[in-house]
Formats: sequence, C-alpha cells, structure tokens
Amino acid sequence: MSDTAKKDSLKQPSLNFIEEIIEEDLRNNKNEGRVHTRFPPEPNGYLHIGHAKSICFNFGLAKKYSGKCNLRFDDTNPITESVEYVDSIKEDTRWLGYDWEEREFYASDYFETLFDYAVNLIKKGKAYVCDMSTEEIAATRGTPTRPGKESPWRNRPLEESLELFYQMRDGKYPNGAKVLRAKIDMASPNMHMRDPVMYRIIHAPHHRTQNKWCIYPTYDWAHGQSDYIEGITHSVCTLEFEVHRPLYDWFLDALEIKKNRPRQIEFARLNLTYTVMSKRKLLELVENKTVNSWDDPRMPTISGLRRRGYTPESIRVFSEKVGVAKRENIIDVALLEHCCRQHLNKIASRVMAVINPVKLIIDNYPDNKTEELTGRINPEDPDTLMRKIPFTKTLFIEREDFMEDPPKKFFRLAPGKEVRLKYAYIIKCESVVKDPETGEITEIHCTYDAESRSGQDISKKKVKGTIHWVSYEHAVKIEARLYDRLLKTENPDVAEEGKDFKSNLNPGSLKIVEAYGEPSIRNFKKGSKVQFERNGYYTVDPDSTEKHIIFNRTVTLRDSWAKVLKNIGKKG
Repeated sequence: MSDTAKKDSLKQPSLNFIEEIIEEDLRNNKNEGRVHTRFPPEPNGYLHIGHAKSICFNFGLAKKYSGKCNLRFDDTNPITESVEYVDSIKEDTRWLGYDWEEREFYASDYFETLFDYAVNLIKKGKAYVCDMSTEEIAATRGTPTRPGKESPWRNRPLEESLELFYQMRDGKYPNGAKVLRAKIDMASPNMHMRDPVMYRIIHAPHHRTQNKWCIYPTYDWAHGQSDYIEGITHSVCTLEFEVHRPLYDWFLDALEIKKNRPRQIEFARLNLTYTVMSKRKLLELVENKTVNSWDDPRMPTISGLRRRGYTPESIRVFSEKVGVAKRENIIDVALLEHCCRQHLNKIASRVMAVINPVKLIIDNYPDNKTEELTGRINPEDPDTLMRKIPFTKTLFIEREDFMEDPPKKFFRLAPGKEVRLKYAYIIKCESVVKDPETGEITEIHCTYDAESRSGQDISKKKVKGTIHWVSYEHAVKIEARLYDRLLKTENPDVAEEGKDFKSNLNPGSLKIVEAYGEPSIRNFKKGSKVQFERNGYYTVDPDSTEKHIIFNRTVTLRDSWAKVLKNIGKKG
C-alpha cells in the first residue's frame, strides 16, 4: 500500500459489522441496491436513551447509504398502548433530528394482510388453532434440554382450524379461550420454535382500529411480515432478538417469500451504569410516584433528558461514540454526561449564581456605590456580546468557598487570605460573624484592593483563587433543582436478595434549594441552556414563570470522562 493510500485509510472511520453487511449487499446489488431500515417502537411507554441509540443508528444507516428509514409502531397489544405514547415517540424522534417524511406506519395497517397470511399457513398445514390456555402452553413447552409436549389440537383438521380462526376473529370466544399457533417443532433446541403463538384473543379497543379486531398478532408474527410489506432490506434489532431470528426466517420461508426478502441483524443493546433500561420498570417508577412523570429529569427517557437540559446533538454524538457491538456490555453513564458537557460548553450562556449563599460585606467599599462590571456571555464564542453585572458593597458567595481552618491547598477564601472575585477585585478576609446559637457563619467581612479591578489591575498582585458572587441588592431569587443519579449502584438491576431494583433508589437524587443569580438570569426563556460559572450547566424548566424561575441542573462541571479520553489518546 502506498503512503497516500495509507493516509487515506487512516482518515476513513472503520465500518461496524452491520455496515460491512450492507456494503457487501450493495456490491452484490441485493435488493436492487436499496437500503431501507425502520425504527419499530411499541407504543407502551416513553422512549429511553437505549431507544435513542437505535433511532440514531437506523436513521443514520439510511442517511449514510442514501436510503430510507420508516417509523413503524408495533401496536399489537391494545391493553398496554395509547395515543399518548405514540405522540411522545414522534416528538422524541423529531427532537433528535430525524424525519421519517411520509413513512409513518403501524402494524395495525397490516392486520388484514397478516390475517390473510395466517389463513395461508393454516391451509398449508403450518398453523393450527389450539384450545390450551397460556399457562398450559407454558407448562408443555419443555426446557432447553427437554422436548416440549405437543398440543392435543396440533393435528386438528385444517378445515376445522380455519373455521375456528374465522370465529375467533368474529368474537365468538372469550379472552384466552383459543390461540393460533405455528406448527414447527416441539423438540427444537430453540424454545421460540416450539409451536409459537401467532394470534391471541384480546377483547379491548385499539387506539387506531377501535373494536374492529378482537384477535391480535404477536410481535414475532407481525415483525418479519411487516418488514416485507414495507420493503425493509435490513431489519436491525437488539441482541435479545437473536434467538427469534430462526422464527423470523421460518415465517418468511413458510409464506414462500424469496424476492426482496428482509434480513434481521442483531446488535448489542445499550446498557448504562446507574440506569434502569426497562420500560416496565420505568412505568413502575411513574405509577408508584417514585418520580413525578415520564419526563422527570431523573428518568433516562428522552423526554426526561430533554427536560433536564440534554441536547439532541450531544445524544447523537454519544450514540456515535458508543458504536455498535456484537456482545452485551455496560457503558459508563459518565460518557453520556461528557458528551452533553462538551456541547453545552459551546452553546451555553454564562451567568453567576450562588447555590448555597452566605453574605459577604466589603467593609472599605463605599456604602451606596454600584459599579457596572462586564463578563462575556460565552467565552467559547468570541462573537457573543458582553453582559453587565452590578457590583456592590454586600454580596452573596458560595458557603463552600470559605473555610475558617482550611487545609494547605485550599485556594479560596479564609481568614487573612486573599482571592479574586470573578470579573471584579481582589479581596482579603478580615473577620466573620456567627449565629450565637448555632455557630453558623452568617457574615464574612473583607476589605478590597481598589487598584485590582479585573481588566484594569494595576496592583500587580497575584492570587491563586477566584470565586464567583452575586450582588446582594440586585440578586434574583431562583429555585435550583439539583439532580443526581436516580440509582445509587452501578448495576441497579442487581438488587439485594429478596429485594427488587427499587432497593437501589438514591434518596438524594433530587435536592431543591433557594439560590440567587445575577440580574441577567431573568432574560432566559424556558429551555434556555446556561452555565452557572464554577458550578454546572442548567436549563430553565418548562414550569418556570416570571415570578418563580426554576433551573434544572443538567450536569456538573466535573468531567472525569474527559481525563479518560485524554489518557486513551496518549496511549494511542
């Protein structure tokens, strides 16, 4: 390989295994050179960060190969589904930056076709109506090392199964009275091939078809056939569906589908530390009022992340960094936080706010004087304007920025020590005032060097510490919601013996405090992203009002993952 070729190969990112499959198919002109994917959510809950990865990947594949990606709802269980969930899924997908154009589909669009396909299999002797209950079917399915027991109705005459199937559709039987099963192999080592259920009776209104149907297809039956109907070329699923692939292919074979046949490919689902990735468990948290709603900022749902202040750009970058794997693994949630922090650093306006305030008085500063200092709205963007910050004799500072008896490397404020007030002057602590009953510090008294104003410093003094502040007279009271991880253990699915995942809930996942910000904090609208300098990134909550300003903490300024990535780069 020439030096030029080597350089070009280094510039090109390596393909993941699914992209390799697609490119091989394109070289062979399979599916007439088309790439058509789909994102098939079940509308039985709100989407979470794992779904976000799938959305980014499926739509991303379509974009990379100039193909198409459908949004198809797997609405085959009317008991658990609702229009609310459908609407939330569409909103989340659009928010992430993806457009399915006119390709919004539902499994319910194909109920008639799926029914006709099932009739076809009955006539071929590949499906039969079974009178066994769900419990009886489970009891006779066997184990991975022991064959299952055939249903007494497995060899029911074709005509009888056909008539019963039509009667099932017409509502002549109650829930659970009968099912339609595929006739495959009760001794198969793959449990999913042991005469799986294709249809069950559910007398419940459907959010789209209302009461037209009382039998509903299972996911395994609807999946591959819906892919075929839509012209899907690459049906990308998470790894738990790998054992379902033989059944996916069996149904296509049984229907004698050969041309433009979809292919199921599996990749590892996203697992995050300190995060529950199960819609059933997330629904339990909502229903039990453990969290306020599906969009509670502590939830790993896309709507929760959006309300907390995450950006779609950061989630797309995260999905790309995580990549596509063949084996299950657990990703450190700090990587997601890092991606968010990196993007917010570029776009967030800066403002000073004090979360845990204590009063600071500059004794030698004029009593009635107010100076107008300036700070850049975003130092990462030199084109942004400067903001005006009032400075007065009395200020708020963070209680944590002062210690009476500090350790050796404490470079903030302490008795007899000097620090710089950001954008302002160097001050020196002279004394403190304490509450006589509790001993808590209520006031810190300092002096300032009038020649040390930031940007005009002629004092030539050098100090190691800089702290933020807010003018006491001009402070705007806000509510700061300090969110932490909802689960306190790295792998929350592993609970103590006899307990469920809720035993790992973090009681300190939300702390609400009264804080104070500089006057410019009033200018931010709902959803605005800001950095409280030296504190963290925040967003204005949707419930915020002019009189009650609420800020949700998105992420802190700490970024341990940045150090990890830096070290990886050095090793590389």
